[in-house]
Amino acid sequence: MPESKGRKAADDKAVIKRKSEAAARRSENKARQASLESPPWLAPLFIVVGLLGVLWLVLYYIAAAYIPFMAALGGWNVVIGMVLMTACFLIATQWK
Repeated sequence: MPESKGRKAADDKAVIKRKSEAAARRSENKARQASLESPPWLAPLFIVVGLLGVLWLVLYYIAAAYIPFMAALGGWNVVIGMVLMTACFLIATQWK
């Protein structure tokens, strides 16, 4: 027995609705995955800030007598190095 036009149209609408809902879910998943990725500048910044902190402390302990501004800072050089390494740690916590 042939189907009525009304039933066929309702079935077509249901199929279209399911396809559009599936497409919406896929786009939401892609957006969610994209938001979970780290920005491309985060890893290089993490490495640079960490190395800068370590380098600051090493230079202070080895060559403070030869670098005038480091000798003038005195014990604050340790604070500067530790702040840079703390900033490195805080940047690392943002990595996803």
